[in-house]
Amino acid sequence: MTFTRTYTTDEPARADVDAWRGAAVLEFGTGWCGYCTGAQPSIEAVLAPRDDIRHLKVEDGPGRPLGRSYRVKLWPTLIVLRDGAEVARVVRPSGEHEIRDALRALDAG
Repeated sequence: MTFTRTYTTDEPARADVDAWRGAAVLEFGTGWCGYCTGAQPSIEAVLAPRDDIRHLKVEDGPGRPLGRSYRVKLWPTLIVLRDGAEVARVVRPSGEHEIRDALRALDAG
């Protein structure tokens, strides 16, 4: 489980994500999005040291099925998953604190 620095266009199927075990963060956005670029230092600061969390950056856009299945409308959107189920979401994080707060949902329940 590692931090991912680049967006992939090879997105997994929603059924595959739903079957993931453990903690994960799906990050939706694009490399040309100013909000995405601006949020990267905070996202990396929080997720890079976390070997226990799978991180996948998915390039999103119209007609992209995975982003639509999560109803992503703004970038970046981080979906925090525990065993394939969404437990928290952060849209356009403005700092590390928002991301850390969302990750606390992994410990709840």
